[in-house]
Amino acid sequence: MPQTCDVVVLLSGTGSNLQALIDDAQNADNSVRIRAVISNRADAYGLQRARDAGIDTRALDHKAFEGREAFDAALIELIDAFQPKLVVLAGFMRILSAGFVRHYQGRLLNIHPSLLPKYKGLHTHQRALEAGDTEHGCSVHFVTEELDGGPLVVQAVIPVELHDSPQSLAQRVHTCEHQIYPLAVRWFAEGRLSLGEQGASLDGQLLGTCGHLIRH
Repeated sequence: MPQTCDVVVLLSGTGSNLQALIDDAQNADNSVRIRAVISNRADAYGLQRARDAGIDTRALDHKAFEGREAFDAALIELIDAFQPKLVVLAGFMRILSAGFVRHYQGRLLNIHPSLLPKYKGLHTHQRALEAGDTEHGCSVHFVTEELDGGPLVVQAVIPVELHDSPQSLAQRVHTCEHQIYPLAVRWFAEGRLSLGEQGASLDGQLLGTCGHLIRH
């Protein structure tokens, strides 16, 4: 039986990726244990999802702090009380300070709704359509100080269809997110995924610039 990997999830919204992680962690052979869910918004529905699953929740209002560094310092203290091996960003709508990112170097994952390095930031589905892309998708990556720029772990690729709108694309990408995020977290928990000086590795093999590709 593999050792349990304690995880803290940070979110700001509805927590659909959190739900996928919760559902996956309930598998008998899964070594992932979600210790806590923390949000910068007390009304985030993701907190309710966590409570429904019997997971500890905390709310930390960023508006109560003078500046990003002060908030991030308080957030680090809150996270570290749970002693997680991994911190997972699941729709956490905050740009993190360099100090925060360095503190969790190699154990901080994020998911982004585009095939990185394309379309960092917001409105990714609209931008993919405007560019006339034939493929779109989502990416799990280790977080570094560069926004949406850390080493890639896994990407899910879907075809862009003729009549797609930003909404229809978003819906299909969401489905992919719910598959690849639990997968990446499980890899980390099993000791298969790590971040080294050369980049992200899976089972001792460097993942390269695209990470592990899954086509739908």
